[in-house]
Formats: sequence, structure tokens, C-alpha cells
Amino acid sequence: MAVALSPDRPAPERPQPRLGAEIREAFLSFFESRGHRRLASASLVPEDPTVLLTIAGMLPFKPVFLGQAPRPAPRATSAQKCIRTNDIENVGRTARHHTYFEMLGNFSFGDYFKEQAIRWAWELSTEVFGLSPNHLVVSVFRDDDEAAAIWRDVVGVNPRRIIRMDEADNFWASGPTGPCGPCSELYYDFKPELGDEGLDLEDDSRFIEFYNLVFMESNRDADGQLTPLAQRSIDTGLGLERMAQILQQVPNNYETDLIYPLIERAADLAGVDYHRLEEKAKTSLKVIGDHSRAITQLIGDGVSASNLGRGYILRRLLRRVVRHGRLLGIDKPFLTSMGEAAIAVMAASYPQLIERREAILAELAREEARFLETLERGEKLLAEVLAAQPQQISGEQAFELYDTYGFPLELTEEIAEEHGLRVDLAGFQAAMEAQRQRAKAAAVSLDLTLQGAIEQVAGELEATAFKGYEALEHPSCVLALVVNGAPAERAVAGDAVQLVLDSTPFYGEGGGQVGDRGTLSAGETEAGADGDQSSDLFVRIDGVSRNRSVFVHSGRIERGQLAIGDLVMARVDRGCRRRAQANHTATHLLQAALKQVVDPSIAQAGSLVDFDRLRFDFHSPRAVTAAELERIEALINGWIADAHHLQVREMGIEQARAAGAVAMFGEKYADVVRVVDVPGVSMELCGGTHVANTAEIGLFKIIAETGVAAGIRRIEAVAGPAVLAYLNERDAVVRQLGERFKVQPGEIVERVAALADELKASGKALAAARTELALARSTELAAGAETIGAFQLLVARLDGVEAAGLQSAAQRLQERLGEGAAVVLAGVPDATITDKLSLVAAFGPAVVAAGPKAGAFIGAIARLVGGGGGGRPNLATAGGKEVAGLDGALETARAQLIEALSL
Repeated sequence: MAVALSPDRPAPERPQPRLGAEIREAFLSFFESRGHRRLASASLVPEDPTVLLTIAGMLPFKPVFLGQAPRPAPRATSAQKCIRTNDIENVGRTARHHTYFEMLGNFSFGDYFKEQAIRWAWELSTEVFGLSPNHLVVSVFRDDDEAAAIWRDVVGVNPRRIIRMDEADNFWASGPTGPCGPCSELYYDFKPELGDEGLDLEDDSRFIEFYNLVFMESNRDADGQLTPLAQRSIDTGLGLERMAQILQQVPNNYETDLIYPLIERAADLAGVDYHRLEEKAKTSLKVIGDHSRAITQLIGDGVSASNLGRGYILRRLLRRVVRHGRLLGIDKPFLTSMGEAAIAVMAASYPQLIERREAILAELAREEARFLETLERGEKLLAEVLAAQPQQISGEQAFELYDTYGFPLELTEEIAEEHGLRVDLAGFQAAMEAQRQRAKAAAVSLDLTLQGAIEQVAGELEATAFKGYEALEHPSCVLALVVNGAPAERAVAGDAVQLVLDSTPFYGEGGGQVGDRGTLSAGETEAGADGDQSSDLFVRIDGVSRNRSVFVHSGRIERGQLAIGDLVMARVDRGCRRRAQANHTATHLLQAALKQVVDPSIAQAGSLVDFDRLRFDFHSPRAVTAAELERIEALINGWIADAHHLQVREMGIEQARAAGAVAMFGEKYADVVRVVDVPGVSMELCGGTHVANTAEIGLFKIIAETGVAAGIRRIEAVAGPAVLAYLNERDAVVRQLGERFKVQPGEIVERVAALADELKASGKALAAARTELALARSTELAAGAETIGAFQLLVARLDGVEAAGLQSAAQRLQERLGEGAAVVLAGVPDATITDKLSLVAAFGPAVVAAGPKAGAFIGAIARLVGGGGGGRPNLATAGGKEVAGLDGALETARAQLIEALSL
């Protein structure tokens, strides 16, 4: 029976306005009431190593669709944060392109399928969101007669408003091989009065796609053949911003309540009225509004700006915000203001943004300040390009300024025009398109099939039962073998193996803790001092990793042979385990101490728990002081001495959070979690191994505190037996220094300081002597000056003189020769260093007035010897690497100056 609205209960011709938060809640509630489990958004930093960011609503469920992870429920619904940057240049220019967006989805993992998904999509659209059927158009895959029939005969859609489309538009595939299936999309028609004939869904001015239903029903093999999946699934996505545009009846996504408050904030900062601006300025405001959401959520999920990976994406988005602000006339730092506004808009739905507020604002302020400095460097680079007096600025040069320095093309054009030059816009667009194609190739699709031999094996197995909390020895059965990178049934002595056991006492690397080491042997014979050398089988396990929930043991067979189905005795190296668990518990104590001494809001950014050391990365805008490090160390050693007995228990995730357990931000946790509690000191969600009592740690010693990225600090430390090894090493160094300097250990610092002062004084004296020598030698050079009309020209080589001395000599010569003097000196400071040379140019006022500028001139000459530099019009320095080319570069300098001064 059709479920379309009947004539006596027509849908409203105009959809009722609805806020973004109401749309999100209406969607989730609709499916929750229909047996779907509501799931929170996953982090923008995905677990999937094949993509940098969460680019689709289904990405967190990728292992479920592949059958590599248990389904969270037969049915699920979520509002997922997503970021895509492959079409970044369209942001603000079209009505609905974004970098950050939310995808509302309902999912069936082997439960309901095509008809139910279609029925609910129509019911949600027409009855919950109140969209009139007259405004809706449906697309189906060209060969999907079943979907077309459901829309037409069950739902009651007008056949003329069911459009069949090709594979490029209406067939979803996870990759070249793997799960795939047809999809069906719902479009909103803004102009239904134009009729149903010849509908063109590519007409963005009339249609907007807002809901996509993927019917995952087939598996594609390497030959392209499709076979039915044993478990058919549904993956859908409804764009929150697009539905907001429809329901709020605004001309584009940007003017909805999800983004427009950010546009208003930026307009206030620029002192402009959005609605009175030309399209170019409106585009800048839209970019700022869109990107402000993206950078706030990225930093909130723990991403720090850098030049690699997702850090580069954050930096690029952030810098685009700044440059569009400059285009609007915002001439002061404003990113923290935009961050505040973005948090205010999104915090109700994503409260973790409030928890991370200080870190977000600090990162924004820090990166903006750094970029403004970079922008200045870009301006200097452009000045150097112009100084070379080119016919035009090439597309490659303009794109380098734009992409590397964030220098707006419009500003490059404006400055070039002032110098009577043009910018090669075609070359710029070609460079831009090349980068865009690279980005699309990297981010346009999700390949669910990227996996090696061990991943394939692990994907077919049940989760490994971990027994290592209770025992360090356990009988196990071999379920799978990979020998020298290929699946195998049997392995022999000498083979490098990866193997999976049905259960294991070995901890698999995870949560920052390294995997256990140990051995496998046949039967249950007692282990000797060197393992199970007396048994027929001896496998040394060097490490254990996790592939989803399957533990993969890596090692080498030293004796005997091993086959699938064999029973083995798995034994963990007790000494390694003790050291690892001491370091792991010490890491928890370190985080607690940092929160107490430095800042309660400090959040973990990563960690390493090894057998002989520990490393803890955390978000902090500043370094930890020496005094704070001493307090932290004292606190931790005090907690160790207090002999706190650890309490480890499992509980529901919400119960754990309510109890105050600390979770690593952005980490994905199950419904039931393991809580490690050091009473009165620390409580964290953790699956790692730990000591039973803090006294087992023994001692804790911090060995380093450094910065590893913008806003990320790192503390390295040792605990337990590793402290003694560290102290012994330091003691040996102190003894050697005492013997070398013939002093007691307590006098070493004073002696080293005295030697440093002596060395500094000697260095100053030597530099002064070299400068005097250079000045003396330069006096002899003056006699070689050439007369070029009213000017004096001196180009000479002066080796064995440091850069500072060379500069002083050039200045002295220029002053001696007069206002019309042009002096260029260059030389190799140290004959033992073959890849370093110095250049300097000193021009008198008359020379500068005649045209040549010292900064631009010496920079161009330095490039002839693999270097660069610059400075003021009257005095500039540069460096180079290619000593062999120095004489030729000086000849070029002389010829250019003769030509310039002869005009």
C-alpha cells in the first residue's frame, strides 16, 4: 500500500522553518523510536589508517560492513562530524559546498533492507520534516527496477519524478573490489511549477540532493563480477546543512542558523554588512564561517597544525580564514574571536568543545601569529621576484606564494600591476588544478579493501580471548599462520611467522603500551632458564599487535615446526611485563601530577609505554618549568612511597564518566569499559596492564621535557629498574667529567662555566682580530676601484673573513670611496669548510638613487652560488654554498653594475 500523503491530508506547500539542532534531534529520535541504537559522533581523527580524516558518515562502521568487527546493534543511527577538502576552492562559491559538515545516517547491519529504508526515508521527509511530495524527486540506479517499483507502487511517487541515473551517480562501491550496491537519492525541487518533463537533476539552481540511500547488496571480485552478499546492509546519509537550507527557506547553506552566526561575527569584525556586499566579499565571509567550524572541531578532536597529514589540512584551513579576513580588511588577529563564536554555535551538540575551549583558542592564537609572520616572508619573496625585473610573474611563482605562504592571488596581482607586470593566471590555474587532482585522487573515495595477508586472515577470525590480566602462561591453539608474508598451513625452524591464537596471555600493542614478548612451546613442560629449550618446539615472540580485536603474534621459529591446529603453551616474559606495567602505572600518575601542578585541563595527546621508558604527550600552550618538573617528580615518588593499592574494575561507560574517570579525548570506547583507579590520585579508562600496588614501581625519574608540535609537549621518563640504569649512566658521565677537569663532582658546573666564559672571551677577541685584519686588507683593495662615469665600482674577493668582518670592510670601503661608490665583496670564511661563503653589497646614496638596490642585487647574485639573502637598499648580506662558482658570480656582479651605472 502506498504511504504518500492523501489528497484530504495534503502536506504544507511551504516547509516549516526548523533550527539545525531540531533537525538533528528529529532525525535521531525518528530512527531511535524505530529500534535504532543512537550512537555518538566518532572523532574526526579516524581509526582507519587509509584516510586522514572522517570523510563520510559510514566511515566509523567500515569494519562492520566488511564483517571485521561486531555490529554495535542490528540498527543504528548517528549524527557524524565529517571533513572533506578535495573541493575546497568551491567553498563559499556554491550554495552547498563545505569542508566541515554533519551527516545524519541510519544504518542496518543485516537487518532491514531496501523497502523499509525507502518507506522510512519518505515518511521522515514528508511527515516529520513536512516536505510536500510535489517538491520531491527520486533518483535510482538505471538497473534497479526493485527500488523504482517500491518508490512508485509502495510509496506512491509520481513515475515522472523517478529518474534513472548511471553508475557514476547512483552506484556506490567501497573500492575496486569489495561491498557495493545501487543507491537511491532524494532531491528537493525549489521550482516544481516548471513541471515534470525533462527533469535535469544536475541543475543546482532548481534541485538539491539531501538524502542518499545505499543498498549494500553485492560483492565485486577482481574480475568485476558481482555476487550477492550473505548479509545485506543499509547505509544512508542526510546532509544536515542541506536540510536546514530547505526548511529555513534560505538561498544557501551558509545563511542557515548552523553557519550564519559565524558569518555575522566575521562581518562585525570587518565592519561590513553581509547583505550589502558584492559576491566576492560575501564569498570571503562564507569561507570564514565554514572554515571556522572545521578548524574548531579539528583542534577539539586533538589535531595540531603542522606541515604533514591532517595537521597540514588544519593549517591550510586556518590560513585561508586569515587571508580571507585580510581581504575583508580585518587587520588584527581575529581567529580566537571566530573560535569563540564557533564553540558557542556548536557546543550544545558537542559539549566536549567547552572542555577543550582553552586548548582550541590557544592553538588558534598561536597559529595565527605564526602565519602572519609567514605572510610577511611571502611579501618579501614577492619583492625578490619583482627585483629580478621579469616580464611577468609566472603561474608557478604565484601558486608558490599562494600555496606555501598563503599569499592571496588577488594581492599578488595588485602588487604586480603597481610594477607594470601581469600574473600568468593560466599557469596559476594549471598549478591549482594539478594540486586539486592530487587531492581528489587521495580523498575522493573510501577503499574498504586495502589490506595485506595478515589483515585478510584476521578479518576472518573471531576476537582473540585475552587472558593476560590473570595469567602469564596459558595453553592456546594456533588458528592462523602467515609465513614470510604469505598465509600458510605450516611453518618450520628459521621461518619468520605471524600467528593468531584462540586465546593468549600476551598483551597486544594498544593504548600506547607495547606488546609483550615471550615464547611458545609444545605441550606443558616446565620452562628452563632460557625458555622452553627442552621441548620439541620453540618460537620466540618478539612482539604482539592487534588487528581490530585479533591479536597477531610476530616472531621466529627457532626449533621444531608449527601448524594450524597445534596446541602450544604461550608464556609471557615476566621481566618485560613487570617493567611495562610499572611504566604504564607511572604514566597514569604523571598525568595526574600534570593536572595538579600545571593545569587541570591538560589532556593526553599520545603516549608510549615501553619496557625501559615511558613517554607522555599532552596539550599545553607552554613548556613545563624546571620547578614544576621537580614538583611533579616529587608528587609521583610520594604516591609510589604511599603504596596505593590499585583497583581495577569494569563498568558502563556513562557510569565511569560520572565517577570521574579520565578518558583520552577522541578515543572510541565500548559500552563496558575497564577502569584503573589509584584511589585518591588517578582514575582512567584503560585496557593496559598495571602493577597491583604503586610501591612496585620503585622510583620515577623525568629525563626530558620538550615540544614536539605546536601546542603539544612531551615528557620522557623512566620508572622501576630502568631508573637504576639511567642513574648509573649519569654517574659514569659525572665521574669521567671529574677526572677530565680534575675537580670533585660538585665543582663540575663551576668549572664548565669558567671554561665557557674563557671560550666566549677568546671567540670575541678572535672575531675582533679578524675584523681588524679584514679592514686592513680592504684598504689595499680601494686602489683597485674602477671609475664608471660619476661612480666608483669595487668588486673583489676577500677570503678568510667572517660575514660580520666582510660587512664592516664593505661599509668602510663605501664610505672611503664616497656617495657614488658601489662595493661588492665576497669570500670563503673558512678554507676547511667547502660549502659556505659570504657576500655583501654596500651602495652609496648616489648609487641607490641611480637604480640599483643592494638587497635585491646581492640576493640575485647569491642565487648564482646556490644561496640567497637580502637587506636594505644601501647595505645587504647573503650566503651561498657553491664555492667553485664564486669567481663567476663576482664577474656577473661587476658586469651588471657597470651596465646599471652606465645608463
